[in-house]
Amino acid sequence: MHYRIPERLETERLVLRTFQEEDWRDLHAYYSDPECTRYTMGKPLSEAGTWQVLAGMIGHWQMRGYGPYAVLERGSGRVIGPVGLWYPLDWPGPEIKWALARDFWGQGYALEAALAVRRMAAETLPGLRLISFIQAENRASIALAERMGALFEKTLPFRGGEWCLYRHQH
Repeated sequence: MHYRIPERLETERLVLRTFQEEDWRDLHAYYSDPECTRYTMGKPLSEAGTWQVLAGMIGHWQMRGYGPYAVLERGSGRVIGPVGLWYPLDWPGPEIKWALARDFWGQGYALEAALAVRRMAAETLPGLRLISFIQAENRASIALAERMGALFEKTLPFRGGEWCLYRHQH
């Protein structure tokens, strides 16, 4: 398969690469945590649910030619979550997605990975107008989008709640 973006990115502290089946175990630290999934999935997932989400992210690469990366912390080699391009069928546009396991919050990893993704997207897919689509109550993700320089565009009703659309500037 020929993808529209690189299959691997590297930053000072992180490696971003396409997902592999065995990544589900590390990802389950995020998807089984009620606090992590509060604004995304709405509930923690079973191991089978995590595996299905992983299959969906791998499938996204197949269908769109791009997708979320598995983010590995260089020091531990652990997959700490997905960060990358995401555009499900019902989304209002292609977005920069981030979701890290709680052990890795507050260390700047999400910002580091999301900025690397945005730089890569600007180089490889310059016509793609990226958003971040965030549930209105998710203050931490809104703060991250704003630290990245994304501009609030509007609030939309979505999946039974209010979601904020932030537009990224290249």
